[in-house]
Amino acid sequence: MSETQKPLAGLKVVELGTLIAGPFCTRIMAEFGAEVIKVEAPDGGDPLRKWRKLYEGTSLWWYVQARNKKSVTANLKHPEGREFVRKLIAEADILVENFRPGVLEKLGLGWEQLKADNPGLVMVRLSGFGQSGPYKDQPGFGAVGESMGGLRYITGFPDRPPVRTGISIGDSIAALWGAIGALMALRHKEVNGGAGQVVDVALYEAVFAMMESLVPEFDVFGFVRERTGNIMPGITPSNTHTTKDGKHVTIGANGDAIFKRFMLAIGRPDLGDDPGLADNTGRDARREEVYALIDGWCAERDEAEVLATLEAAQVPSSRVYAAVDMFSDPQFIARQMFESARLPDGKEFRMPGIVPKLSETPGGTEWVGPALGAHTDEVLGALGYDAATIARLRAAGAV
Repeated sequence: MSETQKPLAGLKVVELGTLIAGPFCTRIMAEFGAEVIKVEAPDGGDPLRKWRKLYEGTSLWWYVQARNKKSVTANLKHPEGREFVRKLIAEADILVENFRPGVLEKLGLGWEQLKADNPGLVMVRLSGFGQSGPYKDQPGFGAVGESMGGLRYITGFPDRPPVRTGISIGDSIAALWGAIGALMALRHKEVNGGAGQVVDVALYEAVFAMMESLVPEFDVFGFVRERTGNIMPGITPSNTHTTKDGKHVTIGANGDAIFKRFMLAIGRPDLGDDPGLADNTGRDARREEVYALIDGWCAERDEAEVLATLEAAQVPSSRVYAAVDMFSDPQFIARQMFESARLPDGKEFRMPGIVPKLSETPGGTEWVGPALGAHTDEVLGALGYDAATIARLRAAGAV
């Protein structure tokens, strides 16, 4: 696919980030055509290169998270390394960084310095607690943001301690807010004639923003939302149930008409016609009765029969998918949610498809995550460094 067909073609993005939040933010931009130049330390680069499952020494996650990015190395502790990065940022539209607040300022790469070089720069700053406030200097990972932002408190079962989701959801949510903020700042420049600005994303605030009605319910009623397992309080029935063959099926029959169809399908039309169960309030008041009935019905049937019955009755439902289910699922396949790519040794592998799907200017994968520093010479050359200077900088440990 030609880069000119992608909506962010022509944008230059510099990434000073590691691991998840910053790199995921720029991954989205790279998938949709931005030129993303990832700056890494020469001595190993982004730790994500070694996280989770490795193939011949490199993380499979890395190949996805860094797709379409250019990797350059620069030693930010070396004055000439910092000078290279400052020149690079001076020509960029967007800078994405996820250092602890104050680190870039100590390196001479803070907002005031960068703005003087590039007044139109949009600087996305992702951190645990934001660029201000009493906690700003504390280290904060996604797990901390999920805890402080309220997500962990309500996740799990009421008789057990809070649990985490199975992925680093706090980092990913913050990354999405960062990408949205960057595009809004660019829109402001283009339409309102504005200058560049800082997009300040705190991980805990990114999670907090997703907490639905938690704030007004506490403020007005003093209601503290607690852990409720797989159910949704006030929204009944919506739960996960175990089938006869030990599989798990999620059923969302909380719409009034859907509930009637559901009860008819499982042989309980009397409950579908019960005035006391005609709306969510009534059903939620008899939650235990409703869920006991559904649990019993599922426990007597294999997953295939449960899903077929619910599909025929047009009741929203799904098996709880593991990776093996996704790889064979016709919906995933029809929507091209797996892309084939090749690892450096030529081995073919599949990676996630691009989200969202744009009808006229879709994103795409041009290459997988590159080797450390694979584009250093190219990017330095574009900034006017000649071969002899590049060799000297490399010998000096600046790049």
